[in-house]
Amino acid sequence: MRFNKIVRFVLLFVCIWGCSNSSYKKDVNSAASFPEQHAPRLEWWQQARFGLFIHYGPVSLSGKEIGWSRGSSIPVDQYDNLYKDFNPVLYNADEWVSVAKAAGMKYIVYTSKHHDGFCNWDTQYTDYNIMNSPFKRDLMAELAEACKKQGMALGFYHSTCDWRHPDFPLTSPGGTVVREVFNLDRYTEYLKNQSVEIIKKYGPLLVMWYDVPQRFDSIRGKSVINSIREVDPGIVVNNRTGAKGDFDTPEQRVGSYQDKRPWETCMTICQQWSWKPNDNMKSAADVIRILVRTVGGDGNLLLNVGPMPDGRIEPRQVEVLKQVGAWLQKNGESIYGTRGGPWKPNSTLTSTRKGSKVYLHLLQYNIGELWLSDPGCKVKSTSFIGGGQVRFEQLDGKLHLTFDQALLDPMSSTICLELDGSAMDLPAISIGDSFVATASNVYNGMTDSYGPQMAFDNDSQTRWATNSGTKQAWLAVDLGKEYPVQRVRIDEAYAYRVQKFEFQYRSGQEWKTIFTGQKIGMGFEQTFAPVVAREFRLNVLDATDGPTIIELNLGI
Repeated sequence: MRFNKIVRFVLLFVCIWGCSNSSYKKDVNSAASFPEQHAPRLEWWQQARFGLFIHYGPVSLSGKEIGWSRGSSIPVDQYDNLYKDFNPVLYNADEWVSVAKAAGMKYIVYTSKHHDGFCNWDTQYTDYNIMNSPFKRDLMAELAEACKKQGMALGFYHSTCDWRHPDFPLTSPGGTVVREVFNLDRYTEYLKNQSVEIIKKYGPLLVMWYDVPQRFDSIRGKSVINSIREVDPGIVVNNRTGAKGDFDTPEQRVGSYQDKRPWETCMTICQQWSWKPNDNMKSAADVIRILVRTVGGDGNLLLNVGPMPDGRIEPRQVEVLKQVGAWLQKNGESIYGTRGGPWKPNSTLTSTRKGSKVYLHLLQYNIGELWLSDPGCKVKSTSFIGGGQVRFEQLDGKLHLTFDQALLDPMSSTICLELDGSAMDLPAISIGDSFVATASNVYNGMTDSYGPQMAFDNDSQTRWATNSGTKQAWLAVDLGKEYPVQRVRIDEAYAYRVQKFEFQYRSGQEWKTIFTGQKIGMGFEQTFAPVVAREFRLNVLDATDGPTIIELNLGI
């Protein structure tokens, strides 16, 4: 989900209201206030809404991806010995926490151990740890102390798998190689022992964030969760031990609207999880739009940075985070302590709510009006957060909002609606995008399940699919009127089936090519000079098997 300002187009909002939610009472401004009991702590985490993910370790010396580059782009022996040169002499935990606070983040999740097995703390269970590097300082102890001092909630990412540990069944590259000899029960005890050690040494913790369970099933995963809850009954745990845990974790994408179970999108500020020189980076506007789309879907955003080998967070990343924080200083009331809805996110609008207020986050800044279904109760007032008039009228079952485009914030503008009643009692509703999708081929003619519209529904669980053996196909969208499009993102369900394609727009009766490409995969993105058109098309010229696309998103 490295794509930035992805929007799809909405021409008319026709809405019904939905979703019943309770209001929050816990204070997210003080980490010291998060509760001891599990349910209130989960609620505290959910209302905090925005956290900092940090992936760090010796791999930063290489500029390659953490864990996954072991045995692929970096030979195993070379990777496993990077720690002998790892000496982040400019590491300052107080500065890391200060950056998170300046960004408006309420908690930090830091990598204790990734899939490569290297431990960033002084652990008694393996010598493969930070104390045996030239640095010889406990990174996690210093971070825990800085968080306590500055009132920042802390949690740790701890890989469920370990491709270096001799008892884990799988090894590098990417956990694809099966060991001849292993002992998963013994490894499970190792995982439990380290998890408990972390909580005892650095707690109280908000969350333990596990990852890539591989051979762990729900029973084994639940045993890990039970072991840490014997030490801290209130700790929040994600869904990657093999067991369900407390919350879902869509990765590198904004999750779909979900208000019955908590969730958290984890996403990188650049492309890699760990530091890479000159990596492509999201702008502050990109991050803000991702944040408001996530919270509007009733989720949290855990935004990742990968510090440099010397221990500093890259200055350009720090600058983006500060800009996000400045926006939150003004608009934070529409994020912290809110729930998603009542309107579900789409390409133009996402909404949050709290008490009697609904906050409308505008994802485009070339519009001057919105048509919404009447909320069924009186709207008392409307205005931009920070000032600025928004005119409204309620008639004929519609709520019509008009405003001066000059008042719009390119980052994301927020309109506050004050209702004559509770916004929390309103049901959640979908806002339809006014477009028409067509395709040359649909899998077995099953248009309801695999039709072209599935590639434009902002749902990662659906897809457009073609018949097996299809080598050429096209997927097109008619936006209803002309828009200036200058970027596209495509997620292919089965990576690299597409071998050659062109992206096009219609001019009269002719399709004109904007750019050509080869492999697509997951998270393909391309920017180009703005093209003003109504219809756009992905034209697959060659594929190894039937092309199938999860999402095709256009951006202005």
